[in-house]
Amino acid sequence: MSIVLVGVHGDEKCGVEALEKILPTLEIERGTVLFGYGNPHAIEANKRYTESNLNRMFNDELLTPKEKDSYEYQRAQFLKSYLNKADALLDIHASSIPNSKAFVICEANAGEIVKFFPINLVVSGFDKVEPGGTDYYMNTRGKIGICLECGYMKNPQTIKVAEESIFAFLKAKGHMVDNLTPQKQSYVQMFQKYFAKTDKFTLSKPFENFEVVLKNQIIGIDGSEEIKAPKRSLILFAHNGTKIGDEVFLLGEKKESLV
Repeated sequence: MSIVLVGVHGDEKCGVEALEKILPTLEIERGTVLFGYGNPHAIEANKRYTESNLNRMFNDELLTPKEKDSYEYQRAQFLKSYLNKADALLDIHASSIPNSKAFVICEANAGEIVKFFPINLVVSGFDKVEPGGTDYYMNTRGKIGICLECGYMKNPQTIKVAEESIFAFLKAKGHMVDNLTPQKQSYVQMFQKYFAKTDKFTLSKPFENFEVVLKNQIIGIDGSEEIKAPKRSLILFAHNGTKIGDEVFLLGEKKESLV
């Protein structure tokens, strides 16, 4: 069984709109596929989440009592009951950073599926630097977890990326007739995630996803401390922070393959 999940972050609507477009006429030829809304309350409110980030609720060891008391935590327990029955997941997202390009987040176990996605960039290493997502949950249970970032959330093109990737996923998993061609892809592995140490982290400048930062380049100011890149890297999901523990950026580096 496979699962396609959309709206884990409620303001990332491309997956929701893609499903609304394709489901009325979609025909699954083999096996079982479940399609689901990750966070219905957040989708309705057009917010990333209502109380806690749903895509961090899948590793209990990292959660605070307050997070475990949230709607999103309860929603994660509900979703787990279905994820436990599936062997592969496609979770569809989008970015709030303008000019963001589409990329796939996965580990090596998904290589024979994502090579057919209409995506040029495949990113690994998230299970180590950012545990707690739906894909992390699947991977740690010997299943396949794939997270698709479709690009900038306000770009209508993200809907097409989501739609084409859903079909590629279904065909690669054998649920539909396979007429796929492998794509030429490049690879990045994430190696570090930075959490704000103070309630005021300010980027030195706006960073685009996968922009090159040089060794010792100042990425931001955390309180009064300059935070510098430890080596030449590619930066991802860079944001200002307003509280201690905010996830403010990730760093990665190019690799020759997904393995």
